[in-house]
Amino acid sequence: MLRKLVLPLLLAGVASCAHASDAKPIDCPQLTAWLMGGVTNNRLVRIVQDRGYSFVAISSAVKTLRAAGADAGLIASLQKGKPAEIASDTSCAPELGQIAEFIRQQSFQQAQRELQNLLPSSKDSAALHFAIGSLLERQQKWDEAFDEFTESARLMPDFPESHSRLSNLFYRSGDSENAIAEARTALSMDPRNAEAYKFLGQGLSSSGQYAAALHAFQEALERLPDDPEVYYDMAGTQRDQGDFAGAVQNYRRALQLKPQYWEAHTNLGLVLHQQNKLDEAIAEYQQAKRLAPQEPAIRNNLGGTYCDKGEYDAAIAEFRDLFRMDPSWSSGHNCMAKALMAKHEYDAAIGELRLSVQANPTGAAEHRVLGQALLLTGKKAAAARELQIAVSLDPDSASAHHYLAIAWADLGNLSSALKEYREAVRLEPSAGNHYYLAAYLINTGNYDQALSELEIAARIDPAQSLYRARKDELLKLMKSDVR
Repeated sequence: MLRKLVLPLLLAGVASCAHASDAKPIDCPQLTAWLMGGVTNNRLVRIVQDRGYSFVAISSAVKTLRAAGADAGLIASLQKGKPAEIASDTSCAPELGQIAEFIRQQSFQQAQRELQNLLPSSKDSAALHFAIGSLLERQQKWDEAFDEFTESARLMPDFPESHSRLSNLFYRSGDSENAIAEARTALSMDPRNAEAYKFLGQGLSSSGQYAAALHAFQEALERLPDDPEVYYDMAGTQRDQGDFAGAVQNYRRALQLKPQYWEAHTNLGLVLHQQNKLDEAIAEYQQAKRLAPQEPAIRNNLGGTYCDKGEYDAAIAEFRDLFRMDPSWSSGHNCMAKALMAKHEYDAAIGELRLSVQANPTGAAEHRVLGQALLLTGKKAAAARELQIAVSLDPDSASAHHYLAIAWADLGNLSSALKEYREAVRLEPSAGNHYYLAAYLINTGNYDQALSELEIAARIDPAQSLYRARKDELLKLMKSDVR
C-alpha cells in the first residue's frame, strides 16, 4: 500500500515553487535521466525552450542523449539553440549511455543499480531519483517507486512530472483523492502538461466523475493528439459509464496509433463481449494472445467467450493451456466446468468446481453450482452440504433453495424439501417455481395444494401448455381417488 503521509508536505511546497523562468538551466545528465524516466521528447523540447540548458551538444553528448531516447527534434533544439549558460562541467556522464543500453535491453534491475551507484556523487540526484522511480514502476515495485518520485519532488519541487507520476501511483493503489490532488499540483506548475491531464482523467474516472474525466482526457489530446494511452483511458471511462459504442471507437483509435497494444485488444474484446459480438471479441482476444502469449488474463477471457458461444472444445483447450501455463491462476474454473458439463464430463467438471470454491470459499454461486453438479452425479449428501452452504451465504437465492429442496427430497428429508420449495416460491414467485412446488406436492399426495399451485403457474404463464396438462392429469387423478 502506498504511503500517503508525504502528500501534505508535497502540496505545501507548491506555493513556493519557482516558475520555469526562475529555474536553473538544465544540464545534460538531467536531460538524459528524464529521457530514461520516460518523459516525452516533445515535453523535453518545451523544457529546454522554457528553462534553457547549460551544455554544448557536442557529438559525445548527442550520442548519450540518443542512447537514452532523444529524437531528432530534441537534438535539433539543442544544436540550433544557444545555451543559457555554460556550466563548468558540460559533460554528459558517459556511463549514462551504458545505463540507457541496459534499459533498451529491458535489464531494468541492472540499470537501477547503476543509477543508484551514481547518486552519492551526482549533483543531479533529483533527475536520477526520477529515472530510478520509473524503472521501479516498470518492475511493478510500486511502493519503492513512490519513494523515489517523492524524493525527486522534494529535491526539485518545480518539476511537474514527479507529481504526475505520484498521481499515477495513487491511482493504481485506488486512492483517487490523492491521485487527483497530485495531478492538479502538476497542472498548477504547468497548465500545458498533457501527461498531468491524462493522470487527472484517470483519478476522476476512478472516483466516478466520468464527465470531468473525459474533459481532462480531451485536454490531454489537445496538447498531445496522438497519444494512444489517452484514447485507451477514455475508452475505459466510457465503458464504465455504459457508453460501449464510444468505448469501442476509442479502443480502435488507440490501436490505430499503437497496433501492438495488447491491452487495448483485450479490453476491446471485453466490450464487444458485453455487446454480445462474440466473434469480434474472440478475434480481439486472439490478436492480444498473439502479441502477449504469456498473459493469463487474455486466455481466461478468450476461454470464457468460447464458453458463452457454445464452442466448448475450444474453451476447454484454452483453459487447459492457461492452467498449464499458470497453475496458480484462480479464475476460469467455473467456465471450464460449464464446458465439461456440456460434454457430460461430470467428474472432471466437479474437480474444476471444487477449485472454484477453493478460490472463493465465500462465493454462494460457486457452492450452488458445485451442489448442482453433485446432484447430477448422484452424490446426494455432498450436494446437500454444498447447497446448505450456498443458502447460508445467500439466503435470498431462489435457485439455491430450489436445488437444496431437490437434494433433501432425494435424501428422503421430505419436510425440509417442502420448506425449501416454498422458500424458493416466496423469493421468486415464478410460474416455474410454483410448478416445481406442485410437482413435489403431487408426489407426496397433497393434491389440493398441488392443484392450487398449478393454477397459479398456468395463470402466470398461460402460454405454457405443460402446466394445463399437469393440472388436467391431477384432476383426473383426484376423481379416480374419490371413486
